[in-house]
This record gives sequence, C-alpha cells and structure tokens, in this order.
Amino acid sequence: MKTTIEDRLVTLLKSLPMYWEDNQINKTKIYEAVLNYDEQLMKLLLSDDFIRSTYSKEIAGAVLFKQQEFIDYFRYKDFWDNSYTRYSNEIGLTSEGKYLKYNSDVVVDFPFKDTILEGGMKKEDVRKEEVFYHTVLAKEEIDIMLSPKIFTNTKKYDESGERTVSKIENMDNLIVKGNNLIALYSLKERYAEKVKLIYIDPPYNTGGDTFKYNDRFNHSTWLTFMRNRLEIAKDLLANDGSIWINIDDDESHYLKVLADEVFGRGNFINNVVWEKKYTNANDVKWLSDNHDHILVYAKNKEIWRPNPLPRTKEMNSAYKNPDNHPKGPWKATPLHAKSGSESSAKFTYTFKNGVKFTPPAGTFSRYSKETFQRMDENNEIWFGKNGKAIPSRKTFLSELKNEGTPAKTIWRFDEVGHNHEAREEIKALNLEEGFATPKPERLLKRIIHLGSNTGDIVLDFFMGSATTQAVSIKMNRQFIGVEQMDYISEVSIPRLKKVVDGEQGGISKEVNWQGGGSFVYAELLELNGAFIQEISKVSTGEALLDVVNKMEDKAYFNYKVELDKLLGEVLPDEELTLEEKKKLILESLDHNQSYIALTEIDDNSYGISNETRAFNYSFYSKETGDVNE
Repeated sequence: MKTTIEDRLVTLLKSLPMYWEDNQINKTKIYEAVLNYDEQLMKLLLSDDFIRSTYSKEIAGAVLFKQQEFIDYFRYKDFWDNSYTRYSNEIGLTSEGKYLKYNSDVVVDFPFKDTILEGGMKKEDVRKEEVFYHTVLAKEEIDIMLSPKIFTNTKKYDESGERTVSKIENMDNLIVKGNNLIALYSLKERYAEKVKLIYIDPPYNTGGDTFKYNDRFNHSTWLTFMRNRLEIAKDLLANDGSIWINIDDDESHYLKVLADEVFGRGNFINNVVWEKKYTNANDVKWLSDNHDHILVYAKNKEIWRPNPLPRTKEMNSAYKNPDNHPKGPWKATPLHAKSGSESSAKFTYTFKNGVKFTPPAGTFSRYSKETFQRMDENNEIWFGKNGKAIPSRKTFLSELKNEGTPAKTIWRFDEVGHNHEAREEIKALNLEEGFATPKPERLLKRIIHLGSNTGDIVLDFFMGSATTQAVSIKMNRQFIGVEQMDYISEVSIPRLKKVVDGEQGGISKEVNWQGGGSFVYAELLELNGAFIQEISKVSTGEALLDVVNKMEDKAYFNYKVELDKLLGEVLPDEELTLEEKKKLILESLDHNQSYIALTEIDDNSYGISNETRAFNYSFYSKETGDVNE
C-alpha cells in the first residue's frame, strides 16, 4: 500500500518525463532540481495543497520550501516502501543522522565553500590577502559587490577604425575590461539565458601561472574562485547551451566534482583530452605532460546536441564504386545490429539471387522485409565479387555527405593544433607584447563548431589573448569577452582589430576570412580601482599625500579601518618606507568598491558624461532616471 505522499508525488511527477527513467522516478535528478529550486518543479509541487502543507512554511507572506525534509523523504524512506520513517532496525556508521551507505552524494568539501571571494586583483604582480564573504552572514556586502556596474570609455571598432558610442545594439560583439565575476553579474542583466556556448581557459592553479594566492589556502581559494564564476555562468547559459572548461591534471578532477554540483552530474557530457604538445619533455622527473582536459557540460543534457564534424577526405577515401553504381562510391556495411526485437533476431530473408540472410547468433536484423526488398530491387546489396558472399548493404557516400560524423573525445594535435602553433599565431600578429599561454585557433574552431551555430552568442570570461573572440568573428558568431588584466590593451584589442582588418593567420584561409565585422569595447567604471592605479605610480611621499587627500572624500575604505589613525598617525610616520605606506593604503581600501554601481549613475559628484549615461541606459534597457528604482 502506497502512502498519500507517494501517491501524490507519482501523480504530479508523471507530467514531467525528465524525472523518470525505466518507469521509475530518477531520485538523483529530483535531488538536483530541488537543491537548485528548479522553477518548473517547485511550481508543480506547490500546486498540490497536501504537498504544500507538508513541505512548506509561510512566513511574512513568503512561502519557504522545506528543501532538506523533502529530499530526506526520497533518500531515507527506501522510496516506495509503505513507511514514513527514515529509521530502520539497522546498526551502522552515520553522518548527521544518515547512514553512510545511503549517502551516495559526492561533493567537494572545502573551506570557504559557501562564500564569495572578494574582488580586487588588478595586475598579475599585485597580490593581496584573500577576503571571503559568507553568502548568508555577509549578504549585504555581496549584494553591493555583485550589483550591476556602470560601463564607461565605450568605443566601437570596425573597418573604419574606432569611435565613441553611446548605444549598444542586440547583435553587437562586446569586450568588457574589469573583474570577470563582477562583470558577469552586470552582463546577466542583459544576457541571462541567451549565451549558447561558454569556453573558458581559467588559471590552472599550478603555482607557475598568474594565480598565486596564499599557499595555505591555495587549493580552497581556487575552488571558491571557480565556484563563484561557474554559478553565474550557468545563469547566462541558454537552456540548449553548453560550457567547455579547459584545465590540466592539477585541478581537473576536483573541478569535475565541483562542476557536477553546479551544473548537475546528469548534465555532464564528456571529458575531452586535447594533445597540447607534440614532443616529449625529456627533462621531466616523472611523465611528460602532453595533454589538457576540456570538461563539457550542457545546461540541459536532455535537449543539447553537438553539431557533427564535417567528413574528412580520409573518411571518404574508404568509399569505392567497383560495380559502377549510378549513386556513386559506396562502402559495404552489415545488415545486422547489436539490438532489436525478438522477431528481428529470428528474421530470415531470401534475396532475388537465392542468397539467404539470417542475423548471426546474438544479433538482430537491422532492416525490415520491405526495406530489404527495396534495396534488393535497387541493386543496393553487395554479395561479394563472386555473388555468393554474406550479403551487406551498400552505404553510399552521396547519402552521408550532409550528415557529418560525431566528434571523438581524444583530439590529436594534428587535428586541432598545439601550444607551439598557438604561440606562433600570436607572434605573427606583431603585437607589442607576447602572450605565454594562448590556445590555437583550430582548437576553438572545433569547440565553436560543435557547440554553436551562425549568430549564436559565444562567451569567454577569461579572454586572455582573445583567441575565442577572433575565431568567433571568423565563424560568424556573436561574442562576449571579459578580461581584467592590463594586457587587454596590448594584446587582446589589437589582435581583434587586426581580425576586423582581415588578418590571414590561424583559421582565416580555412574559413575564407576576408575581414569585416565590429565589436564594442567597454570598461567597468572604476572607483577605488582608479585610486589603486594612482597609488602604484607615485614615487614621493608628497605625491602619495595628494592622492590620499583626494581619497578621503571619494574612496571607499574597509569598515574595519580606523581612518583617522591611518591618516593622522601612520602616514606621517617617518620610520615607514614609501612602499610600506603605499601597501597600507592599498590594504585599507574596500575592494568591493572597485567599480561604481549603476545606482550611482546620476550622482553628479562622479562626473559621469552624458554619453556614458546613454550607453548604460541602452545596455540595461533603462529609461533615464529609473536606475534607482
């Protein structure tokens, strides 16, 4: 006998086929949906009065869903047994009252997991102590940090050069300079659920890259850093979109489990192995590291499908036409399959020439009697040169050309490029500054082909040398790029300007790129960030004092700082060096206030131009004066 709750749940969930598998409810998918407060599922559950009264509570007019209690019902009831209790006559190890053998969830448990890592890293050589804000205890600080920000210094680049713009169009490509976490939350206002493909090549946390944090919390800091960004990335993805994350062995397996939590383990597609080097490193102590991982997740695996790869000349070379068939080259393929119905296992067919076909033991006929008859009449069955061999189907190349072929999960360097090729592509552009870790254009060409179509939005918020954006524009995709480091003006933007002008490196000849297109450039309007730049440039105590005097009126200091003491006692202290004083000032600033919030756009004290106001009203689809609503 089923319980009332069980009856109601079965009835309700029948309308949502994505939660069923083999005629049973898929508990894992239910867990993930409830934990993420899936809107469709929540509406369905709360529409039932009994379920609503059992698993929700109304406080001050708001309905709170008892998430954990609902999950516990599935997890501990030994679901579909006729008992409400989670307890049974068993003795065993428990954690928080739950038997470990029933607790099958695997998560990455690390310090600061439920926190936001404070923004603030501006340059590769500027480090600071990590500050973490708990999502519950410091909600106000987090809301301030992640609120929409003002865009400034807005320009548009096309074949005619650059010009200032006060408006952004729906199909404009966009480059944003600023902290990528903060930028992503501003982008969400315009692009939520509109991005078809995200590719990111984040810091690998190897100690040899630019992501150098406090050694004690290096690993945990990196996981927090990634979790914060993956969560907002998921909000930006379209329902039929996907994310591709490039990483190496140091963090790939932790990142896999973390991404399982964020995107849902059921939405994991594959781990692509990319052969990034073509030579052995003979000076290594252990094994030569020749590959990277690319973790692929769909926003919704049930509906996401990759585009097939075009057929290669090597694939097509296997098709011949020894009998001069009018349909052209063909290849013999089996008439049996690994699966089928009971009747197709016992199937027998006699062709016109008297040859009989019966599927081998353990296999099934691939085709029906009617299909065999049609193929036999059209000379589409091959019986070997002597006409008596085991029959097979003539699969014609002409019927496959438009179908393509599925991508494999191992990508060789000769197919998609390698690190040396990528560096040579950057070198050939004659930019002012080199770039140590670019990705080859052929690698991005494959990813963008598999995960998007013409006109789709492609996002890369670790833009680096702008390979993703360069390939996107050559493949007629709309792109968004975010980069915080100052090399954006020395590498990334100059590269894209060359692409617009028609540069012929990378995949240009392969896709017949002749130049064209355009992109909009915008910066998050700095507040404390501007003072940080001024402080880093001063070379005398007098100059530092001038900057500090301006900061006293306009800058945001950390609430923990005793400002009077800092300005009145610490800065005049002659025993401190200039560098020590500069460090103290930098550490005293509130790094959540590196950029000016959109709500301040009409504050005249910031001197915001009419052009900047107009661009932001356009970007956020706001009417003049309603940003404070």
